[in-house]
Amino acid sequence: MIVYAIMQILIVEDQEKIKDFLVEGLTTAHYTVQSTDLGQQAQALCKSNQFDLVILDVGLPDQTGFETARNLRSNGFMGAILMLTAYTSLDAGADDYLLKPFELDELLARVRALLRRPMIGNETPTVLNYGEIKMDLIQRKVVRNNQNIPLTTKEFNLLEFFMRHPEKPLTRAEISETVWELAFDPDSNVIDVYVNFLRKKIDSGFDKKMIQTVVGVGYVLKDNNKVAATL
Repeated sequence: MIVYAIMQILIVEDQEKIKDFLVEGLTTAHYTVQSTDLGQQAQALCKSNQFDLVILDVGLPDQTGFETARNLRSNGFMGAILMLTAYTSLDAGADDYLLKPFELDELLARVRALLRRPMIGNETPTVLNYGEIKMDLIQRKVVRNNQNIPLTTKEFNLLEFFMRHPEKPLTRAEISETVWELAFDPDSNVIDVYVNFLRKKIDSGFDKKMIQTVVGVGYVLKDNNKVAATL
């Protein structure tokens, strides 16, 4: 008989109706759930428990969800963070965001996608290095030649996929299925748009252009003869 580990989820939400909705929905989906309405208490709970995922509201009574996310990453939290927000871009260390209002099915889909990603552990590198780029997976920071490069959550996830497969041409289908968790739609240009966004931030101002187009295939992260390294 195969025994599956029950995923541990922490909900940080101060609106009782939303919190009860989340607890009931996730418990019914067979997750183990704890909840709190304070960011500081969430930080304390994450120090004493091994949560796989934190669902974090932006508006909290004691500190913002952005501050809480940054503090969790600074304290070494290695699980996923899903932010509940009215904003469309985040830079606080969250792995994904969900706009309010949302349906339970949409939430559960995001939760499943995040929990499929490997949690950063002792055997998993927390810093990726390739050529002039250094990517800190815990602090969610990217540096090129000592220059900080702010990225949105989706841009960060896209670059991480490139950094984990340097010098390998990646198809649009591979990018869509890994970064967006969606089947590739040949009628959509969303992959090209986001690669262009990322290029403007990663390559702008540098002589060496590292995100290159592979005609008829997709894109590749390449820096001459550099070899990928991890710390």
